[in-house]
Amino acid sequence: MDSLNCDPDATASGADHTPRQVFSGHYVPVAPTPIKDPEYVIHSNDFFRELGFVDTLAHTDGFVRLFSGDISNVPAPMRKVGWACGYALSIFGTEYTQQCPFQTGNGYGDGRAMSVLETVIDGQRWEMQLKGGGRTPYCRGADGRAVLRSSIREFLAQEHMHALGVPTSRSLSLYVSTTEKVQRPWYSEGSHAMDPDRLVTEPVAISTRVAPSFIRVGQLELFGRRARNKAHPQAMEELEKIMLHLLDREYSGVVDNTLSTAEKVVALARAFRSRLTSLIANWIRVGYCQGNFNSDNCAAGGFTLDYGPFGFIDVYNPNYQSWTGGGHHFSFLNQPVAAERNFQMFCTALSPLLISNQDSLQQLDELQRDFATVMQAQMEKMWAAKLGLGSFDAALFNELETLMRQTPVDYTMFFRELSMVPDNIEPLKKSFYQGPQYATTSMYSDYNDDPTGMDRRWSAWLSKWHLLSAASVDSNTEQPRSREALAQQMKLVNPQYRWREWLVAPAYQQAATGDYTLIRALQQVMTQPYDRGSDAVNEKHYTLKPAEFFEVGGLSHYSCSS
Repeated sequence: MDSLNCDPDATASGADHTPRQVFSGHYVPVAPTPIKDPEYVIHSNDFFRELGFVDTLAHTDGFVRLFSGDISNVPAPMRKVGWACGYALSIFGTEYTQQCPFQTGNGYGDGRAMSVLETVIDGQRWEMQLKGGGRTPYCRGADGRAVLRSSIREFLAQEHMHALGVPTSRSLSLYVSTTEKVQRPWYSEGSHAMDPDRLVTEPVAISTRVAPSFIRVGQLELFGRRARNKAHPQAMEELEKIMLHLLDREYSGVVDNTLSTAEKVVALARAFRSRLTSLIANWIRVGYCQGNFNSDNCAAGGFTLDYGPFGFIDVYNPNYQSWTGGGHHFSFLNQPVAAERNFQMFCTALSPLLISNQDSLQQLDELQRDFATVMQAQMEKMWAAKLGLGSFDAALFNELETLMRQTPVDYTMFFRELSMVPDNIEPLKKSFYQGPQYATTSMYSDYNDDPTGMDRRWSAWLSKWHLLSAASVDSNTEQPRSREALAQQMKLVNPQYRWREWLVAPAYQQAATGDYTLIRALQQVMTQPYDRGSDAVNEKHYTLKPAEFFEVGGLSHYSCSS
C-alpha cells in the first residue's frame, strides 16, 4: 500500500463492497466483512512453528478477530483496511473481457479475497490474505463469502502440497461462523450428474492463505493491456511498478537490482520460466491437476495458487480432469502446454516495457520459443526420479505409460510399490484396478480381457526396469546403488499417501456439524505423506478408489468450487 498506486476512485475507509469498474491503480482499499460468531476450526502447526508462533495463539481473542475478518481494532502500524487487486483473464492463451460484468475487463479481480497485512519474519516477507472476507468492487454481484467445504479443501490442499515438496501458498488458519450461512449449488449424495443438482445451505468461513505475494500472471496482464492500449496517462508507469514489485517480493536476490528495466524484464522472465516448468513437473510427479489453470490462477512467483476445482489423480489417465468446465486443455498431462500459454501471456504483458529495446524483445521471444524444450527437460528429469533412474529412458517410460493406461493403475500406489524394488509384479498388482467390482465402471480394461498376457507384458517391463535401475550409480560415491539405497531414494519422490477425495468429503461433512475431528486427523496424514503410518492409517489411506465412488459428483468431478 505504500509503494504501489491506490485506485484514485477508492474510499479511504475501505467501504467499497459494491461491483464497479476500476480503471487504474494497483489496489483498492477494502475493509473485510467479519464473519459472525467465529469459531476456531484448524491452523497449520507446521507453519506456526516456521513463523515462531505458539499454537495457542490461534485461540486468542485478538488473533481470532483479525483472521475472521475484524480488523477494526488492530494496533499500529497495521491499518484498518485491507486491499484487493484487479487482474485480467486469459484462458489457454486467449484474452477475454466478457467475464467482467461490465464487458470491459475493468471489473475482474479479487472478488472475495483481501490481504490484511505484510510482515517480515526472520528475513522472509509474507503477505496474509483472507479468503471469504466479504465483497470487494470485483465481486461481480456475488456475496463475497467462501463456504466451509471449499475452505477446508483449500486449507488441507495447501498443507498437503507443502509437505509433498511442491511450491504453494501456505495455510495459516481457518475459522467458521456458527450462525452465518449461505446457499451454494452442490451435488446430491451419490449423484452422477456433471453439474450440481440442488442448492445446499452451508456455513461461511474465512481461511487465511500466506505467500510472499499474490501477484498473478493475470495481474501483470491487466497492466500490460492498459499500457499497450494507452488506457490512461500512468499506464506504462503502473506496469513498470508492478513488475518491480514482483521482483522485490518474489525474486529478490535472483535478479540483479542494478540492471536496467529491460534487462530486469528478461531476467525475470527467465527466472519465472525456470520456476514454472519445475512447478508443473512437480504437479505431475504427485498427481495434481490444477483443473482451472487460467492466467489469473497462475502465480507470477511460480507456486501453486487458488485451489478451486483442483483434483488429485487416482486412476492414471493422461486426460484426467476433475473440473467439469476444464476440458482437455487443462487436463493432467496437458498442464505443460497450459503453462506454456500462461508464460506467453506473462511475456506479452511485460513486452510494452521493451518497446524501445529490440535486443531485449528478441531475448524475450527466445525465452518463449524455448519453453517447451525446458519443460520437456524438467519432465524427463522428474520421470527419471520417479523411476529411480540416473537418466530418462524414453522407451522404458513409453512402454510403462501404455501399460498404466491399459491395465489401469492407481498412480500413487503404483510408484510407491515400485519404490519397494519388487522382485516380481505381484506387489505392483496391489495398484491395479481389476476384478468384478470395477466391471461396471470406466475401469473395464485390457487387463480384464487378457490378464495372463498383460501379466507377461508387465513382467517383461519390470525386468527391463531392474536392469536399468541397477545400472544407475550413486551420485555421491559413483558406485552402483544398492537395492536399499534405490528404494530409499525413490520413496523420497513417490509419496505413500496422497489426497483421496472420498476421505476428504466426510471430513467437511462432519465439520458442518461442528465436529472437526476428521479434518485434524487428515491434516496429520497429509503433512507426512512420505512416511508410512500405522497399520490402521495405511489400511485407510493407502488403498484403491472404491468402485462406488466412480463418476460421482463432488468425488470424481466438480463444477467450479465455491
